[in-house]
Amino acid sequence: MVTETTYDVVDSVVGLAATLRAAGVGASPERVQATVQALVTLDAGSREDVYWAGRLTLCGTVDELDRYDTVFDAYFGERPGALVRRQRVHKPVLRIVSDGGVTPPADEGGEQLEGSATASSVEQLRHRDVARLTADERAQLHRLLAVMRLPGEQRSTRRRQPAVRGGVDPHRTLRAMLRAGGEPARLERRRPVTKPRRVVLLVDVSGSMDSYADALLRFAHAAVRTQRTEVFVLGTRLTRATREMSHRDPDVALGLVNDLAPDAGGGTRLGEGLKEFLDRWGQRGMARGAIVVILSDGWERGDVTLLGEQVQRLSRLAHRVVWANPRKAAPGFAPTAAGMAVALPHLDALVEGHSLAAYEHLAAVVLGRSAPGRRRA
Repeated sequence: MVTETTYDVVDSVVGLAATLRAAGVGASPERVQATVQALVTLDAGSREDVYWAGRLTLCGTVDELDRYDTVFDAYFGERPGALVRRQRVHKPVLRIVSDGGVTPPADEGGEQLEGSATASSVEQLRHRDVARLTADERAQLHRLLAVMRLPGEQRSTRRRQPAVRGGVDPHRTLRAMLRAGGEPARLERRRPVTKPRRVVLLVDVSGSMDSYADALLRFAHAAVRTQRTEVFVLGTRLTRATREMSHRDPDVALGLVNDLAPDAGGGTRLGEGLKEFLDRWGQRGMARGAIVVILSDGWERGDVTLLGEQVQRLSRLAHRVVWANPRKAAPGFAPTAAGMAVALPHLDALVEGHSLAAYEHLAAVVLGRSAPGRRRA
């Protein structure tokens, strides 16, 4: 039977599952339900029980186990899985008190454990505006962004490969009949070969985006590590930063990008930057059939007419054009900024870009699981 206090940890388990899905672990709703049911029988206040309940129910393949440990490490601030396996220590992950609240874990002397994060606090962090985070919360956000994965939407190619199910392969079927002396043979099947669809991220690093640029660049770094992704930074000019973003360490990668783009923190000329991208790279093939994501608040200091023309031009080339705006989450938001107003008719999706939960949703949009609007080949 599920007690009243058990519901206090359900939101935290759901939040952990969302972070796992963003990291590429198939934590489906059915698995989340199994985790909650396991914690009813076990101790929801035990870090060890929560770790093993999630590890045994949320993971579906052997490859996901190490990824689960990494995400759990980032989510709770330390590596409980390693501690449990080596030392069998018992540390509380959540403490459910009589009034239904949740308090951070405490050490033997009753003091709160420094550096440890409760599931409830991380779940709140997932929905907090990046611009309003403290230094500790920002460090926790960086750890969670570091484990994010964007495996990418798959697209069919013209190549075909043998398959158990699919269309009939006439050439292989005919050869099989000839080998059998002209007698009827089993129909050979084939299916299209798939490969990840290219993703292009255009990150606004102007002064108006100063509070969000760091988190958005870390999101771009996670995309480059796990997906066929090109990254450009937009300020007063356009700068290609894919090679710098390929560095394994996100802090080093961001440092290289800052050195590469000295105009960061200045003005914004989105229209001119987008035109340069299309003229030099996009029209030649980089944008063709790709998912292009513009991460910007839409404040344009240049010619807004030019921006509208270039977004329309981009929409004719790309498979999908998505705009992530950190200001969209503000109460009463309307796309009235000059840049947003002219671009909106040519977008497939306008999404938020202000929090970890928004970045997870953006990853789902990039993958095509929740993208509204038109779809192109």
